[in-house]
Amino acid sequence: MTVQDVRSFNRFYTNVIGALDYGRRLYAPYTLTESRVLYELAHAPRTDAADLRAQLHLDAGYLTRILNKFEEDGLVERGPSETDSRRRRVTLTASGREAAALLDERARQSVGAMLDTVRAEDRPRLADAMRTVRTILGDGRASRPEDVLLREPAPGDLGWIVQRNAALYAAEYGFDADYEGLVARIVADYGEDHDPHLERTWIAELDGRPVGCVMCVRDDAPGAARLRLLLVEPDARGLGIGDRLVGALVAFAREAGYREVVLWTNDILAAARRIYQRHGFVLVAEKPHRSFGRDLTGQDWRLDLHATPG
Repeated sequence: MTVQDVRSFNRFYTNVIGALDYGRRLYAPYTLTESRVLYELAHAPRTDAADLRAQLHLDAGYLTRILNKFEEDGLVERGPSETDSRRRRVTLTASGREAAALLDERARQSVGAMLDTVRAEDRPRLADAMRTVRTILGDGRASRPEDVLLREPAPGDLGWIVQRNAALYAAEYGFDADYEGLVARIVADYGEDHDPHLERTWIAELDGRPVGCVMCVRDDAPGAARLRLLLVEPDARGLGIGDRLVGALVAFAREAGYREVVLWTNDILAAARRIYQRHGFVLVAEKPHRSFGRDLTGQDWRLDLHATPG
């Protein structure tokens, strides 16, 4: 392989994805870099300008000009960071989230249209080739937290949530098929009827595959949201994915106007409990029970969204 081979491939693929004419392809007034900034802001519950510079490898002055434009257009708000007064927190406004969602949908449609031209029998080869390029040029680099994307479910992801919950809880805690039935009912209810303004599911994606999930659904109690089915794949743990998923859910619940977030879990899920505690959840009740083929202690946790952080 020569340098010219790589450059030739780069020109070919750049033309395929339309990177040099991004706005026209997506019917949007944003460049590729501006769209990437919107995407990062939409998939991180909390971020600041320094985070964006590091994640996207952008020049500080260039990023500032982009954020200034977004602020003038009403897409972002900037303020002091909650954790470091030297940093500037950047968050999307309602208009910014709408713009990011529209871009994401149009990007999905664009890629889907491209894949429609690929024969079904050729798609596995294409996926393998893409993974090979990423693996070789990635030089065996370990995954980093910034490699993880939080996104909405794509077709097949709800089925993945059921399958992975059943398989992981059987392998790690000895749960029987009753647990799979419970998860299947939760996911089916969400898939058949949910209000996107009040309920949402997040998928954590790493290297093109789902590695985590969480669901926010309305609880029976007025003004309460319920956290359900938090999961992180074993080989993706240690990257802060659980924290990000719960953080995204809490931010969404607060913005949606919920008074509180509640959840039910079992005492054997120690890692998940630590995540809930870090986000301010408080244990309010616990009770022994026999479920999923195990003797367990169920726990109810609650997060008051109107409380002042301590």
